[in-house]
Amino acid sequence: MADKDIILEVRDLKKYFKSPTGTLHAVDGVNFSIRRGETLGLVGESGCGKTTVGRTILHLYKPTSGEVIYNGTSLTPANIDQYRKDIQIVFQDPYSSLNPRMTVADIVGEPLDIHHLYKNKKERDEKIAGLLTLVGLNSDHARRYAHEFSGGQRQRIGIARALAVNPRFIICDEPVSALDVSIQAQIINTFEDLQKKLGIAYLFIAHDLLVVQHISHRIAVMYLGRIVEVGTSDDVIDRPQHPYTQ
Repeated sequence: MADKDIILEVRDLKKYFKSPTGTLHAVDGVNFSIRRGETLGLVGESGCGKTTVGRTILHLYKPTSGEVIYNGTSLTPANIDQYRKDIQIVFQDPYSSLNPRMTVADIVGEPLDIHHLYKNKKERDEKIAGLLTLVGLNSDHARRYAHEFSGGQRQRIGIARALAVNPRFIICDEPVSALDVSIQAQIINTFEDLQKKLGIAYLFIAHDLLVVQHISHRIAVMYLGRIVEVGTSDDVIDRPQHPYTQ
């Protein structure tokens, strides 16, 4: 894999948590890389550490050890803020991840405000309307509040918020697991359409193999804090090598 093709590389990443009963090795020496415009599915059962991987990449949890390299630069507590625009996250629960007291315009517009990405209110309004249209919502929805929407619509609002700063890489932390099965496919199709249009790379975290197979170019299988198998989606599903994957 040519280095210039790799947008994100994770090397021997570890995240340990202290607990009353000892040390929890939530992430215990994880390695993988993701190409530009690629989706790597990270799959495993609840508690295997996959969400911790996503949050540790973003330094929402401070890594115990190891390295996260984005576009050739090692991410550290000192420089992570410079990369907040490039790396975004879509959270699992569209009910708790959106502020009920903010309008949709303010939720989607907040990243634009933080990073000063518009010259005047008109440009801000136009960008918000464009983002809502991009994720399959009506620009008129901007004036309403998150609680007025269905789960699928709320997750689209969360995706629009992540896209506001024009990221190159998005961590999707179980973004469809809180949604009805009928809505899951629509949201996955939205992620795929956005990837085709914008060339975004995804780390797509999930516990449902069928969901991951549908969206991912490659799949990494995680078990007890470690990655036990990585391969193309078809290989991992049709010809699994590791006993846990089987």
